[in-house]
Amino acid sequence: MNTNQESFSNCNTKVLHELQPTNHFVNALLTDLYQLTMAYCYWKQGRHKDQAVFDLFFRKCPFDGEFAIFAGLEECIRFLATFRFTESDIQFLKNVIQAEEEFFNWLRYLDASQVVVYGVSEGSVVFPLVPLLRVEGPLAVCQLLETTLLNLINYASLVATNAARFRLAVGEKSLLEFGLRRAQGPDGGMSASRYTYLGGFDATSNVLASKLFAIPCSGTHAHSFVQTFSDCSQLVTTKLLDSNRNEREFVQLVLETREKLGYSTNQGELAAFISYAQCFPDKFLVLVDTYDTLSSGVPNFICVALCLLDFGYKPLGIRLDSGDLSYLSKAARREISRISRLTGNNELNQVKIAASNDLNEATLLSLQQQGHEIDVFGIGTHLVTCQQQPALGCVYKLVEINRQPRIKVSEDISKLTIPCSKNAYRLYGKEGYPLVDLLTLETEEAPKVGDKILCRHPYVERKRCLIVPTRIEPLLKLVWNGKPIEPYLYSLSQIRDFCKQEMSCLREDHRRFLNPTPYKVSVSQTLFDFIHRLWLEETPIPELI
Repeated sequence: MNTNQESFSNCNTKVLHELQPTNHFVNALLTDLYQLTMAYCYWKQGRHKDQAVFDLFFRKCPFDGEFAIFAGLEECIRFLATFRFTESDIQFLKNVIQAEEEFFNWLRYLDASQVVVYGVSEGSVVFPLVPLLRVEGPLAVCQLLETTLLNLINYASLVATNAARFRLAVGEKSLLEFGLRRAQGPDGGMSASRYTYLGGFDATSNVLASKLFAIPCSGTHAHSFVQTFSDCSQLVTTKLLDSNRNEREFVQLVLETREKLGYSTNQGELAAFISYAQCFPDKFLVLVDTYDTLSSGVPNFICVALCLLDFGYKPLGIRLDSGDLSYLSKAARREISRISRLTGNNELNQVKIAASNDLNEATLLSLQQQGHEIDVFGIGTHLVTCQQQPALGCVYKLVEINRQPRIKVSEDISKLTIPCSKNAYRLYGKEGYPLVDLLTLETEEAPKVGDKILCRHPYVERKRCLIVPTRIEPLLKLVWNGKPIEPYLYSLSQIRDFCKQEMSCLREDHRRFLNPTPYKVSVSQTLFDFIHRLWLEETPIPELI
């Protein structure tokens, strides 16, 4: 929902010299067995070349919200570019599936060169029932793509959405992703770092993700670092080079500062802070809750920070990792401000307060209500594991075969599929906000700006509205036509910027946490008629006796 879609489309892009999946597990065998057994049945019946259309979509927004962020498209393109069975794969499958040799010969030369994919731009705000991908091509090949495409999109979109919600909860405060150690394995950790950055986080502690995806890297130290020190006698040197590269006595200055300020603090913690300052004088941000946050950690930080300022460096701040974060952050800020006034050093009051400690969405919203002095949030477990909802629930459904519409009927109306190959459009109102996503038959003429457009609820006949759009944005764009539609893909930072613009264009009542307004997803009158006619045709008529 970018107000300037063309600026995103025309921005500088990166050339992908090798279209390989980021994860070596992503290959043709990363699928469910029943995809292969169905492919064999299609082949056996001579139907494997039938032209099929599948939609990949989700039915319900995650986290009790009313929006999601689409992520994972680049990895889908990388997968399609390398989709093929190796000779080793073929030999393995011969021990798994009882089939003729000719079937395995067919698999041997299979690729995605006859597949066409339309997709929503990665980083877009998306809604239920709207196809994120429309996959067209030979039936058996499209079937074999299902599991992998779902795997590449489900978690990516879920965790990107989670990140976007955390961003909404903290406003413009800095967000750091600390989830690698709590993620579901190395793959989950890497994906989480990548897609939480897309969703609005500012940096990651994951060094490998920083290298591979050009994400800013951030981190300080653990409690164990503080615990390894007993007193200043363990320090290798008592000196420090100031910002002018002059070596000066540092430890004695810190001790004198502590005495002048009247602090009585933990000696080992002070030594640890001095050691860290000697190693990283221009990146001095320390964990202050190893022993006692207000009686020792914050005073020790203040003493070292004042001396760093005297040496020409700018200390960054403190991190809180336990306790009442609202109270502690305000108390820490009061003490820092008091010493800043007492010493006449205004730069001390510019240091940041960071907080971690198993933060989740509810905690962040509570902190906003209580009031706090936190500038930076480090979030791990509840972000990367998506504690509030572990899966998005994307599905991949057949909607057309040999140009004949197909529908899945269910007693649960929410599981009724929308048949036919479709286009999707986002209709904007006069205030610049999107009002509805409209699905139409692919063969229908595109809606026009200024026309009065009838928008029907897909299933409920009485729910309808008329819209005169001031702007219309086609959502599904050609991304794969037997090969990448162009040899470029957007960088992660470009997708992140696009996602930020998308979120800014979403109406506040759709974004709010409490009782958000559902966003309208509608169908054209022609598609509505198709749905209901096919629904009746495919539903058996019960006979009462």
